[in-house]
Amino acid sequence: MAMEPLPDDVASEGDRAEPIVAAPRDAGAGTLVVAVPADGAAGALAAVEPPAAPPAPRISAPGGRASAIWHPRLPGRRPKLVRGPGVTVHRQIEDWLADAIATGRLAAGDRLPTEQDLAEWLGVSRMTLRQALAELAQRGLVTRTVGRSGGTFVAEPKLEQDLTVLAGFSEQLRRHGLVAGARVLAAAEIRASAAAAAALEIGTGAPVYEIRRLRLAGGQPILIEHSLFPAHLCPGLLDYRLDGSLYDLLDQKYGQRPHRAKESLEPVCAGVREAEALGVAEGAPLMLVERTAYARSGQPLEFARDVFRGDRTRVVVWTSELAGEI
Repeated sequence: MAMEPLPDDVASEGDRAEPIVAAPRDAGAGTLVVAVPADGAAGALAAVEPPAAPPAPRISAPGGRASAIWHPRLPGRRPKLVRGPGVTVHRQIEDWLADAIATGRLAAGDRLPTEQDLAEWLGVSRMTLRQALAELAQRGLVTRTVGRSGGTFVAEPKLEQDLTVLAGFSEQLRRHGLVAGARVLAAAEIRASAAAAAALEIGTGAPVYEIRRLRLAGGQPILIEHSLFPAHLCPGLLDYRLDGSLYDLLDQKYGQRPHRAKESLEPVCAGVREAEALGVAEGAPLMLVERTAYARSGQPLEFARDVFRGDRTRVVVWTSELAGEI
């Protein structure tokens, strides 16, 4: 280290009595470093500049995609968190982030700041922030991964399943500009159970065609279809390709097409087989949609029990004071 002589009014005999070891250059901010060599010569007085602030954390999405540096005021102003009886801070953070995702200020694939950075900026504990992120993950709005390239990322938007208008999954996806896929899991002629017979208005034990399919959107599993069709209304149905729209197949080959349907919704949890097929954890939330579809004549054509991934789909139903105005 270069030394400069101290002025006489600074360096005295007492000052040079004992050598002082210089502090390293990376000493704490504002540290004064005084050095006096062992031979008693005048030392140097130097002020260490405060260390430069660390660069803002860069954000990159899965796959190494470069992204802009996260700014704490994005996607908007810091939310005003209310602390008091009847409200929870983590719920307010959850709602703030959910709103940013819904309005597009946070887009699919965007990476959120680290828990430590975001919690510090919001002025909350990491445990409180984790509760909010866990709820968002449960709702399917974010995904969380571990590892060097891990983090919390905005999930792909959910697919809307509109139950107001009777349309198959393929038609629903076409309306959203997506391509539907189907993987046939099972196709066989079986005997109708009591529940299926009642729905299809046939005798218990009457022959029905059972078709189980895994439906895909963009190659990703979305739901498991389990449909039963009265064999006497569509003989030889299993001889045709079953990886397309079954409603189109019924219309083209048999002149039968569902005109209206009764559908009921019930939240359920994924069993072992459902979890494996859909690529979700066992116990993950699913939406069971039970449907009986009827031809224009009123003849039941299909009895189905479909299960949708809760993290990838949203059910939409339009209502009106008068049914004819829907």
